Amino acid sequence: MKKLWNPRKRPLSLLLRLLTLGAAGITMFVILFLIGYILVKGLPHLSLSLFAWEYTSVNVSFAPALINTVLITLASLLLAVPVGVAAAVWLAEYARRGSRLITAVRLAADTLAGIPSIIYGLFGMLLFVVSLGWGYSLLAGAFTLGVMILPLIMRTTEEALMSVPDSYREGSFGLGAGKLRTVFAIVLPAAAPGILAGVILAVGRIAGETAALIFTAGTVPKIPSSPFSSARTLAVHMYSLSSEGLHINQAYAAAVALLVLVIGINSLSGFLARKIGNRRAE
Repeated sequence: MKKLWNPRKRPLSLLLRLLTLGAAGITMFVILFLIGYILVKGLPHLSLSLFAWEYTSVNVSFAPALINTVLITLASLLLAVPVGVAAAVWLAEYARRGSRLITAVRLAADTLAGIPSIIYGLFGMLLFVVSLGWGYSLLAGAFTLGVMILPLIMRTTEEALMSVPDSYREGSFGLGAGKLRTVFAIVLPAAAPGILAGVILAVGRIAGETAALIFTAGTVPKIPSSPFSSARTLAVHMYSLSSEGLHINQAYAAAVALLVLVIGINSLSGFLARKIGNRRAE
C-alpha cells in the first residue's frame, strides 16, 4: 500500500510547497488586482464618443488608435514570425550542436531580448525614419517592433522545436521522408503550441509598447492613409492623454479597450493552440 506523504518527515518539501503556493497566490492577486483596477477606473467613462471614427480634441476617440494597434501588430508579426521561425529551425534542426556559432547566435538573441525598448526606438528612428527616409510612419514602427520581437520569437520557437521528441524525427526518417519534409510535416506541427505561446508573448509586448513607437510611428491620432503615414497606437494614445493631464478618465477607458484587445488576441491564439493539440491527439 502506498504511503501517504507526511509533512512532518519532510519539512523542506512542505516549505517549498508553501512557497510555491504563496508565489502563485501573489501572482494571481496582482493580475486580478490590475484587471479589476483598470475595469473599475475605465468602464464608467466608456462612451460612444470614444468610438468615433475621427479623433478630435473634444471626443478624444481611441478608435483610430485601436485600428492602428491591430495594423501594427499584424505587420510586425508578419515581419518577425517567418524570420524568427526560420532562424529557430536552422538552430534546432540544421546547425551543428555545440558549435561556437550556435553559442554566439543564442547569446546575441538573449542579449537583444533584454535591451530596453527605447534603444530599439532610437535604432528605428536612425535607420528607418532618417536613413531610409520613411519618416514617422506605420511602416517604420512595424519594422522596429519586428526587430524588437524577433529574438523572442526565435528563442521560444527554438525551445519548442527542441522539446519535440527525437522519436518523431526518427520515425519520419524511417518511413523515407527527407529532412525538409520531416521538419515541415512532423516537427513544426508538433511544436506549434509552443510557437504560438511565443507569438502571444510578442503580441503583448507590441500592444503595450510606447517608447519605440513614439520615435518611429509618431503620435498622429488618425487612421493612416498609407504605410508611410504616422499612426498612434492605443498605448501611445494613453500616454499622450495622461501626459497632457486633461483626459485622464478617457485614458483609463482606452486602457480597458487595450486590455480587451490583448485578451481577445491571446484567447484566439490559445484556441488555435488547443485545436492543433487536439488534431495531434487524434
